[in-house]
Amino acid sequence: MNTTLLIALIGLFVSVAVVIGALVWLILSRYTVERRRLQEIAVAGGTTITVLAGSLAATQSDPFAKKMAAFVPKSPKEMTKLECRLARAGFTHPRAAITYSLAEMATPVVLALPVYLYFRGIQGVIFALIGAGIGYALPGFWLANRTAARKKRIHNGLPDALDLMIVCVEAGSALEQAIVKTTDELSLAHPDLAAELRTVHTELKAGKPRIEAFRNLASRTGVDDVRALVAMLVQTDRFGTSVAQALRTHAQVSRTRRRQEAEEKAAKLGVKLVFPLVFLLFPALYIVVLGPAIIRIMEFLLT
Repeated sequence: MNTTLLIALIGLFVSVAVVIGALVWLILSRYTVERRRLQEIAVAGGTTITVLAGSLAATQSDPFAKKMAAFVPKSPKEMTKLECRLARAGFTHPRAAITYSLAEMATPVVLALPVYLYFRGIQGVIFALIGAGIGYALPGFWLANRTAARKKRIHNGLPDALDLMIVCVEAGSALEQAIVKTTDELSLAHPDLAAELRTVHTELKAGKPRIEAFRNLASRTGVDDVRALVAMLVQTDRFGTSVAQALRTHAQVSRTRRRQEAEEKAAKLGVKLVFPLVFLLFPALYIVVLGPAIIRIMEFLLT
């Protein structure tokens, strides 16, 4: 096959994947009129509220999501699991699960159909199946990367949040007030963690028990440090021990773990540099250094 056509075909696949990813991101990041109105009311009152769309209940209340759910061949249990995965990636919109499911169905067709129309025959069928497999795995790969990146951001921002909560609690504030103050201060530096803490505050204002709100925080984030923090807060609330002392101890542990992870990455850097040095730098160095000598030796032996 001509090299120009191959490059054009690869460019077509990449362009289609980028366009689909951009469209999915735009749809998932949109806000409904009701959600924007609630946020405006919350900001006017001095507090920013993140509206969580529960899952199937919010989907049933949205007419568009209810219509599109008929085209998704998934059970309510599978949709609930998918909504949990999307929530860990930061998508809590009522239409997020429906849009993601439709993207999983549309991406294989979009990638497979141009391949089959270009190659035709048995070869077209084979390449179309390969493209369909890549298209089906592409949304899951994108969601997994986004979830991992968000977990990392929450993990890195947790020690700073704990320090602020310690200062607030030791100054005489209640735990709920400390969460509100921490949310306001971290909204720029760590927006993902601030959004989760804002959700905890919203649940507490709605009348949900503190232990249940903390457990929902651990379930939404999926971060091990947050789970350990929630377990510590649950025990502190149950046994009546000092919240400030428990938060200080956990903050020290989290900061030590973050420093150890940085030292581990720095120690692995030398080993990771071996492969590019051996396979990329050394061959070019050998050619430049030994190349003229080898040419002269071959000229001497051949004459």
